[in-house]
Amino acid sequence: MANKEDITLMAHLMRRAGFGANREELEARVAKGYEATVEELLHPEEQPPVDEYDLLRYHIYLFKPRTGNPPVGGPGVANWMYYLINTKAPLQEKLALFWHQIFATGVAKVNNYDEITNMIRMFRDKGMGDYKEIVLEVAKNPAMIYWLDNNENHATAVNENWGRELLELFSMGVGNYTESDVFEVSRAFTGWTIAPTLPNFPYGRYDWHFEYRADDHDDGEKTFLGHTGPFNGEDIVDIICEQPATAKFICRHLYNFFVADEVQVPSWSVTPPKDPEAIETLMKAFQESKRDIRSVLRVLFNSHFFKEARFSKIKSPAEVVVGMVRMMGGTEFPYAGFTDLSRQPAILGQDLLDPPSVEGWHTGPEWVNSGTLMKRVNFCSDLVGDLTRPGMKDIIARVKAQGILSPEELVDTCLDLIGPLEVTSNSRQELVSHAQKNDILSWDTTKASESSEKKVVGLLQLIVALREYQYA
Repeated sequence: MANKEDITLMAHLMRRAGFGANREELEARVAKGYEATVEELLHPEEQPPVDEYDLLRYHIYLFKPRTGNPPVGGPGVANWMYYLINTKAPLQEKLALFWHQIFATGVAKVNNYDEITNMIRMFRDKGMGDYKEIVLEVAKNPAMIYWLDNNENHATAVNENWGRELLELFSMGVGNYTESDVFEVSRAFTGWTIAPTLPNFPYGRYDWHFEYRADDHDDGEKTFLGHTGPFNGEDIVDIICEQPATAKFICRHLYNFFVADEVQVPSWSVTPPKDPEAIETLMKAFQESKRDIRSVLRVLFNSHFFKEARFSKIKSPAEVVVGMVRMMGGTEFPYAGFTDLSRQPAILGQDLLDPPSVEGWHTGPEWVNSGTLMKRVNFCSDLVGDLTRPGMKDIIARVKAQGILSPEELVDTCLDLIGPLEVTSNSRQELVSHAQKNDILSWDTTKASESSEKKVVGLLQLIVALREYQYA
């Protein structure tokens, strides 16, 4: 049997590199070993892929879903929710979420779920590869081109929206370039646009495609970050990727997403990193591997600063929903409720595929307020209260296998099985006080078993309502 420390460390890895794991999966991964598990997570191509066509056979309405006015989640996000819940390669989907937070593109303006979903597919396929390749793919993505108006960026009338955000939010960060650099970058990306498409009425969506128009590109000489030449977009990305500021900016994003909550991105130019040595370690891996994200993550997950950063991040709404659903089970295919599940992150404050701005979502403490906290608690409590779900059946069976438990032992067992979760002494004492109000668990008769199950459920519902449960 795995010892508690090994289980605790593995649970930490799976919360951060995925969306959590139930006890059976944790025990299997501990038997495999921590470093071996990291390698498995870093190689999603070795896992069986999610079959999207299975989803569409049973849920045909999810093929090229239409948007409302205003757009609303549900059908538009259900494709991704299907992947998030069913993937055998959780880090692959976690990275797609990471890149979606950075290259934030919203359906509120794009008004085309399918094109933003195509961007998520690209993040899924290329998210562990060369950062430069990811940036170039984003620059050619029709949803991003429309989102940041590069289809309005012409040789004779420069639009700076894409050029500015490429430098400010997608690569280097404020303070590492000038206004002149923004203009020169924008000139280099003139002619990068979307091929003309037919209107969607009455036959449904037509796919969008990238188109480079040489006759609309500014071929003149440009000066960017001290380099001069007749640059095109590819040349600009090459220069950006060689900058130490880019390595630092992306590695700080990785630290914020996978290790510990930082201040919001607009403050990074005036607020130093929480752990400068950790950022330096990640930067070294980024630069030595020629921007290979897989290599940086290997260093990150095996580092002491990662292993020691337990419960130092507030879960995002997507992590709350997907993590709880994966732990509790009950969504096995062909589950009919993906559309309803897909709305849940938005209800909790994170409307997937529709971030509030190009800056993405504000993370950390800003995920939680008095309204969203109650919704988090209710969502988790409802799932824990459903004894038909396989995850709850497993937890009940494991509690039952412990035999007669004192209130203290029952609390510790439940904290262990739902996490393992670390709580303050005050929180633990409140849970013990609640458990003491009930009779000792008994499994001797059907009636006693039903009563004991309700007591365990009630205790678990209190646990998922704790402040500590909001941390990953």
